[in-house]
Amino acid sequence: MAKQQERAVKFYNSIGPNPRVVKMYMAERGIEVPFEEVDIMGAANRAEPYLQKNPAGQLPCLELDDGTILAEVTAICEYLDEKEGQSGLVGKTPEERAETRMWTRRVDLGICEPLANGFRFSEGLEMFKNRMRCLPEAADGLKAIAQDKLVWLDGQLQGKEYLAGKRMSLADILLFCFLDFGVSVGQPLKPENKNVLAWYERMKERDSAKATA
Repeated sequence: MAKQQERAVKFYNSIGPNPRVVKMYMAERGIEVPFEEVDIMGAANRAEPYLQKNPAGQLPCLELDDGTILAEVTAICEYLDEKEGQSGLVGKTPEERAETRMWTRRVDLGICEPLANGFRFSEGLEMFKNRMRCLPEAADGLKAIAQDKLVWLDGQLQGKEYLAGKRMSLADILLFCFLDFGVSVGQPLKPENKNVLAWYERMKERDSAKATA
């Protein structure tokens, strides 16, 4: 049997906060992977041949050299972290990795998801109404849920540089990319959440944030 031709690792990229999470993680680590752009404005992600790569029709995804496809931003980042040598961004010890995953899940479920769906069901409705079930009547409530959780998070950030204390992690990258997106689509950060604002400004000044803006 002929040996299968080796493929290069490839990152399927698009606009939006999800791909930016992986790009910002890679920028922090100095990881370089070839990109292939997918036109989500033209719904190329919801059609063949992209659906053969990721049947969920979402961006981003990472194609490995054996043809395996990885989707979901945290899975991609954790895979790269293990392949490239574990870093503090995911965690160098079981305790650090557990702490990162705890904060990643908290911000993903409590802030990123309601923020994103609040956008999809309102300002982004024209784009998403024929791609997924949209609930325009839920948009304001979802945005409020995200803001409520940011009030909670403001208290959690008291006296801390990052979500995990002095260690910046994947959870910070995930949250920053979505909050930065939210600011651009009518979900601004409230000035009374001073700890969140200070954290946001620290993240915004990182080279990785500027490189992926």
